Amino acid sequence: MIFADKLITLRKKAGWSQEELAEKLNVTRQSVSKWEGAQSVPDIDKILQLSCLFGVTTDYLLKDDAAEPEYTEDDTSPLPRVTLAQANDYLAKAQANAPRLALATALCVVSPIPLLALGALSEAGLFGIWDDLAGGIGFIALLVIIAAAVAIFMQCSASVRAYEFLQKQAIETEYGVTGLAKERRDAFAPQYDKANILGTVLCVLSAVPVFAAMMVGASFLVSASICLVLALVACGVYAFVRVGTVRDAMDQLLEEGDYTRPNKAIKSRINALTAAYWLVVVAIFLWYTFGPQGNGQPQYSWFIWAIGGVVYAALVIAVKAFMKKNR
Repeated sequence: MIFADKLITLRKKAGWSQEELAEKLNVTRQSVSKWEGAQSVPDIDKILQLSCLFGVTTDYLLKDDAAEPEYTEDDTSPLPRVTLAQANDYLAKAQANAPRLALATALCVVSPIPLLALGALSEAGLFGIWDDLAGGIGFIALLVIIAAAVAIFMQCSASVRAYEFLQKQAIETEYGVTGLAKERRDAFAPQYDKANILGTVLCVLSAVPVFAAMMVGASFLVSASICLVLALVACGVYAFVRVGTVRDAMDQLLEEGDYTRPNKAIKSRINALTAAYWLVVVAIFLWYTFGPQGNGQPQYSWFIWAIGGVVYAALVIAVKAFMKKNR
């Protein structure tokens, strides 16, 4: 096999176009095209770069009688190196975690429903439920649902703890990893698009029950409509998170989307901000729920999480824009 054929094979297995390979080598696409067309041969510096890039020996690249790739064993790169086996394992774990993470997120969204539903029953005088009992049972149910969601989050996080560096650090990938991730992402694209469309439609339609209940004017129906809103939003969020988890895993291996190297540098700072922000939100929630001298209002405290989530999203967008501008 001549050099031109080897280069074509290596490039395609890595999942790169001629333009992408040319960019990595700091040459023109026409140069790569000439190499692959056997019209010219790269100089020794480019041969060495190709050897490092594909993880093969220079002997394999230069000797026509070397039919099978001879991979190099030494890796002097200071960056963590992701092997093909690790990439397959991580994608498999992300696929397994996706429905569980989606369920945990949906549970967080629906957690106020028992509190709201029992409050509505108490207000309507149904089933003999009084306010204090409704508030107490509803709040306990909220905490149980949140605790279950947190347990699922922790379990999923523990299963991929060995791959946390993919989200935080720049990486090098072994030959074949990029091609694998791109192939999986292309195959997953139709499912990803359908789930995002479904999630968007459900979130938009979630406002319909509230408007319908307001037209009727019954306070009991308004409370019931809010429960339905949360259920529809939870279904939409489930769709978003289930496909987003899998797509994020592929983007992490490719260092694309939200996981480019500049974005990883920003993300490490945002993580610190996130921890501080949600500690403050929890403190506000506890103060408002239990209150000084027992004057808390647990029946309304769930609003804090909804408002906190919206404010957090706006804060993250503002911080990212500020940091990118300064960079």
